[in-house]
Amino acid sequence: MKIRRRVFQCFSLAALMLSQAPGQLSAMASPTGNLARSVSAGAGASGAASAAESASLGSPVSLSERGMDGFIDDLMSRMTLEEKIGQMNLPSVGFDVTGPIISQGVDEKLERGLVGGVFNTYSPDAVRKLQRIAVEKTRLKIPLIFGYDVIHGHRTIFPIPLALSCSWDPALVERTARAAAREASADGLHWTFSPMVDITRDPRWGRVSEGSGEDAFLGAQIAKAMVRGYQGDDLANVENVMACVKHFALYGAAEAGRDYNTVDMSRVRMYNEYLPPYKAAVDAGVGSVMSSFNEINGVPATANKWLLDDLLRKQWGFKGFITTDYTGINEMIAHGVGDDAKVCELALAAGVDMDMVGEIFLNHAARLVKSGRVPQSEVDAACRRVLQAKYKLGLFKDPYRGLSDERCKRELMSADKLELSKEAAIKSMVLLKNENGILPLNASKKIAFIGPLVKDKRNLIGNWSGAGDWKKAQSLFEAIDTKYGAGKFLFAKGCNLIDDPVLLKRVNREDAQIVPDARTPKQLVDEAVRTARRADQVVVVLGEPFCMTGEAASRSSIDLFGNQVELLKALKKTGKPIVLVLMNGRPLNLSWEDENLDAILETWYGGTMAGAAIRDLLFGEAVPTGKLSMTFPRNLGQIPIYYNHKNTGRPLGNTDEKYRSRYLDVSNEPLYPFGYGLSYTTFKFGDLTLDKRVIKPGEELTASVRVTNTGNRDGSETVQLYIRDVVGSITRPVKELKAFKKIELKAGESKLVEFKLAVDDLKFYNSDLQLVAEPGRFDLFIGPNSRDVKEANFVLAD
Repeated sequence: MKIRRRVFQCFSLAALMLSQAPGQLSAMASPTGNLARSVSAGAGASGAASAAESASLGSPVSLSERGMDGFIDDLMSRMTLEEKIGQMNLPSVGFDVTGPIISQGVDEKLERGLVGGVFNTYSPDAVRKLQRIAVEKTRLKIPLIFGYDVIHGHRTIFPIPLALSCSWDPALVERTARAAAREASADGLHWTFSPMVDITRDPRWGRVSEGSGEDAFLGAQIAKAMVRGYQGDDLANVENVMACVKHFALYGAAEAGRDYNTVDMSRVRMYNEYLPPYKAAVDAGVGSVMSSFNEINGVPATANKWLLDDLLRKQWGFKGFITTDYTGINEMIAHGVGDDAKVCELALAAGVDMDMVGEIFLNHAARLVKSGRVPQSEVDAACRRVLQAKYKLGLFKDPYRGLSDERCKRELMSADKLELSKEAAIKSMVLLKNENGILPLNASKKIAFIGPLVKDKRNLIGNWSGAGDWKKAQSLFEAIDTKYGAGKFLFAKGCNLIDDPVLLKRVNREDAQIVPDARTPKQLVDEAVRTARRADQVVVVLGEPFCMTGEAASRSSIDLFGNQVELLKALKKTGKPIVLVLMNGRPLNLSWEDENLDAILETWYGGTMAGAAIRDLLFGEAVPTGKLSMTFPRNLGQIPIYYNHKNTGRPLGNTDEKYRSRYLDVSNEPLYPFGYGLSYTTFKFGDLTLDKRVIKPGEELTASVRVTNTGNRDGSETVQLYIRDVVGSITRPVKELKAFKKIELKAGESKLVEFKLAVDDLKFYNSDLQLVAEPGRFDLFIGPNSRDVKEANFVLAD
């Protein structure tokens, strides 16, 4: 969402916040009365309030008397134009700031009613202090809304979103969002800038770590689950927070995988392949939407009226408010669409309601309204939508909304949340290779753990870990020592996480905290080789520093770093079986590793409890169940690579003919396909059967397959259903995910898995952007991933 994270430098408001003793804060009572009693009579909509008007209180407006619309009508009738614009202003105030701009003079603006909300501030004490200014010192006593980047947990950190999507478990994802909401709300927050639902097919883009991968159907299920988890059934419930779906829209399709870069695609592709997760979040009732940095059809999203008004509000019926991303309006100047006044005008016309940090609205909107360039109705509409959000959150009833130190202590990093973090980490990790059943490990053997991430804690919680404290995580080696006793297994560092001094300097500016070892790279490798020779098996833990994924963290190479590969090659020469454990935030190029190593476990950045989760998977206390939500390529040249591609007029098929859509130097097939993931047991899929071969509008088709656990361990399989529309009015993908089910099978057990497929499941957007199901032949596939499938076909009749 924002640009970079650094220590927040105090300014006058921060000094004000620290000037009161903690005892004074604890004694501050939350009001139980109706805040509307404090709403004062003001001047007309476009005039400035006089001192006499500010001092003269009008009749109180009851929250229950006229409902939300009546309450807001009355409140807005008392607001000046400047106060309305103030509700549209979202500065950053807090302990850290994630961009180069610190909002200045916020304390003065707060008292003048020129701030609608703040972000980067949390904790009961800090929130009380700021909210107290708003509800006691401003003319109209309008409460603030407090937002923060609660991306994959607040204090208890869960796996990064890409990892969570590999669980293929929307119910689990919803539980993690629910837990995050409970922590965040107890810590004074009302609003999270999550979920990020951008579909992406390019792992060079650093923000793949924040999304749910390449598929619109899976992404839509996760988007709905996260909105439900954050918001619950009632935003006024103090345990819930308002979600903000982002980045609207198409941000994940940045050219060359370079963050903030141009996006250009047809509307057919938008509607069918990229927009469904945003639509799913809107259908789930998401309270807010964040506009993206990129342009769409040549118009920056923040100025794109077709996107924000025609599509989002009119076609989809979105009723919440729209915020920009960090200085999103200001950045339209660099896009080349106008000066600061012009971009203000464009953003208002497009339907933007809140300006994050840039203060373009605050500095220009009133003058533009008074000059006639901007209709006041645009400001009124934006202000109203922000006030509606505050009303729905219950802030007018209780601006302090359930704040208590006792609740905060009870909720933050509670035992149930830590257990959930571990469960989510286990279910998100993906076993990519397991030659000769080397995993799970036998603790009675002599095992060497080698690599710079074996004892690392900082990287476990990943990027966008917000208020999380990496010091409270437990490293893999600490988790192993806790269970098996200190000194049980061997250790060697093997290499630095990064050796390149230029890159090292850059990532350390982003808090990577990498301290190069005093020993030379050769000395580190030599020690690792000696350690490996003393062991029966070797576990090597490698990957990326957390800050090389996330925002502004694109890479031109997705290989493991050269020094890490040199370590692996040296260990390979020992002849010992090698297990590679990965910690990273994107699909990597693992072709050499897959060919040369015995096992590969993808653990991503697993969160606060990742160390214990990895330990339990390695030693068989848990069984891998994760499935990839994003394709792993064979090399960089295959990117973008994704399972639901088009067939082309010259598909490769099974021929070696020259004039086909192919590479000369590598297979078209990925290294690991979408939906792929192994277990410690094996599963057999029986024949695929359909209860009918022809379906008509209004009918359902039942597809079934018997799945058997043919191994000697209990396990879980994710059964996936895909279709192909063979002939259409526009070309259709070779496969599209339409359903999936997770099943638990004991060793030797079989289950019949059934899917119901309706005509609505066959619909797509045609060239006229009409959602249609066209008669004709369909292929249907069921399997454990998008590649290894059973196939049948049916016909949709007229």
